[in-house]
Amino acid sequence: MVMGYVKVATKIGNPADRSKSIRLDLLADTGAIYTAIPASLLEKISIEPKSTRRFKLANGKVEQYPTGEAYVEVAGEGVTSVVAFLPEGSTPILGVTTLELLGLQVDPTTGELKPLELLLL
Repeated sequence: MVMGYVKVATKIGNPADRSKSIRLDLLADTGAIYTAIPASLLEKISIEPKSTRRFKLANGKVEQYPTGEAYVEVAGEGVTSVVAFLPEGSTPILGVTTLELLGLQVDPTTGELKPLELLLL
């Protein structure tokens, strides 16, 4: 485990037809806003880009990637979330927005996912 990262068994599905899905181990990245998957894997389950957004990468570069929506399921809990279409060979990432929608967070002391304290203040 790298500090701040943990691998998570994840099901990625087409939100309109969840029978079209794939299972991947994603890197839970507390520094990434959105979940990001190589484009060919998203295309395989008929997820199409809806827009394009700019992303600052770990190396400091700014790149534009297409984005769309996917059904993301972790440990039996699922949500629809924005996903970025990554270039081939990129590491699939589970971003913090999707983690929060799932009610989960990375525990930095154990490197595992734990329930997020949900606030309604």
